[in-house]
Amino acid sequence: MTERPLRADARRNRERLVAEARAAFLADGTHASLEEIARRAGVGIGTLYRHFPRREDLLEAVFEGEVHALLDLGRELAREADPFAALGTWLRAVVERHRAWQALASDRPTATSRIPVEQSGKTLLGRAQRAGAARREATVPDLLRLAGAIGRAADDAPDDPGLPDRLLHLVIEGLRAQPRTGKRAR
Repeated sequence: MTERPLRADARRNRERLVAEARAAFLADGTHASLEEIARRAGVGIGTLYRHFPRREDLLEAVFEGEVHALLDLGRELAREADPFAALGTWLRAVVERHRAWQALASDRPTATSRIPVEQSGKTLLGRAQRAGAARREATVPDLLRLAGAIGRAADDAPDDPGLPDRLLHLVIEGLRAQPRTGKRAR
């Protein structure tokens, strides 16, 4: 049985529910009040349950939205003229999404979403490496681990809002390919 497409008003309600759920899950954790999410979306709780019969269904929709946003960004960045800047922008988006991923990943397996995210990163890293702008030894799994570490560091230091940017800057500068000078470093 195929699902019928949603009417425009139902689609808008669903989109508002997902947006409000994302905000609530980030602020209050994945056990945020569904009634409050529905109220903030401007719909009744029955509308929420029509779209998302279980809390897990709403979590899944929010998580998928995060993955799709990152993949869409990766496709857009793959067309940018400066492949190293595009890679840096993508890494910043991964770091910014860390909190959402951590909150949502504890309630759902992430293996199926990791593959397309890694492929998106490989496209961007490969472009930067082929352009001679990024170190050849860099790998996407390493970059994702570093992005996660930056996110965790930011979570551990909420009184230092500039920390993620400083750490990301260090990672990006360390990722930059070094020009060959002909001399060996000692």
